[in-house]
Amino acid sequence: MLEGVWFIIWGILWAVYFMLDGFDLGVGLLLPFLGKSDSEKSVLLSSIAPFWDGNEVWLITAGGVTFAAFPGAYAAIFSAFYTPLIVILFALMARAAGLEFRGKCRSPFARKACDCALFFGSLLTAVLFGVAFANIFRGIPIDGDGVFQGTIFTFLNLYGLAGGILFLLLFLHHGSLWLVVRSAAAVRERAIKASKTIWVFLALWAVLFLVLTRFHTGLYANYVLMPLLFLIPLVAVGALLLSRWFAARSAWWKAWTASACLIVFCTLFGVVGLYPHLLPSTLDRAFSLTVHNSASSPLTLKIMLIVALIFVPIVIVYQTIVYRIFAGSAITGDESDMEEY
Repeated sequence: MLEGVWFIIWGILWAVYFMLDGFDLGVGLLLPFLGKSDSEKSVLLSSIAPFWDGNEVWLITAGGVTFAAFPGAYAAIFSAFYTPLIVILFALMARAAGLEFRGKCRSPFARKACDCALFFGSLLTAVLFGVAFANIFRGIPIDGDGVFQGTIFTFLNLYGLAGGILFLLLFLHHGSLWLVVRSAAAVRERAIKASKTIWVFLALWAVLFLVLTRFHTGLYANYVLMPLLFLIPLVAVGALLLSRWFAARSAWWKAWTASACLIVFCTLFGVVGLYPHLLPSTLDRAFSLTVHNSASSPLTLKIMLIVALIFVPIVIVYQTIVYRIFAGSAITGDESDMEEY
């Protein structure tokens, strides 16, 4: 029972992280394309300045829950995905350094270096998270001791790469809509055009990814056993269509909210299909790590649940206040409403 509860919490935490940090990553990806001048790039970065570090709290929380609730799966995942996760770590560090130091650099070369750190940090993080989760859904070669029997090239399969591109398009779309609601003038107009163009590629790639999921994973098994679960991918499809519908009517906040729902339900689609596995084995299904054979003791799970029920609402309230304070007006580029970025 407790293992199932923590599996649900685990999936929701990852979904929330991708939803929130997704627009930060999207803005970083769009920086060289929508920011035509140094001041316009400052507008882009100021749009995420009050939020990005708070959003990454959910990454720490999701990773912490993986470690505390499912230590067996945590050990296998961080061992098998050691190289991609280390690259993600350095990419996040590069992105943070680029964002924080850009406004303090006076030489054009240093500012361009920060821009490169932001772009490539966002690119690697988005793509590698997609590749990692697609491979988790697909399964990886682990033996009965949870030891990975592959190489870095094992992850570069068709489905894994398709997952990386899907995440990239999801975050690009999410970030472009964020810029529409949080910027003004020329940046906003470019963001509107970008969001509509990206949506087309995202819609086409999402269809392809669903087809590939049928042939490369066992995710649909749970949905066939319990057809009511098909509401999850249907909500994701509805959110995708609604984001375009709202955009066509210039209801940009609603379009961004639909995009946020799309990311959440795309993540939950994979997580629900994965249950009860956390890391399926492609060598032998008996070697797979599940919520049962990799979970902590019942006492640990009970104590953690009490802690989560106390502190997670506090984090949610804090972030809600931050978003209400800073998300109400657009960044115009005037010094009065722009951080030093």
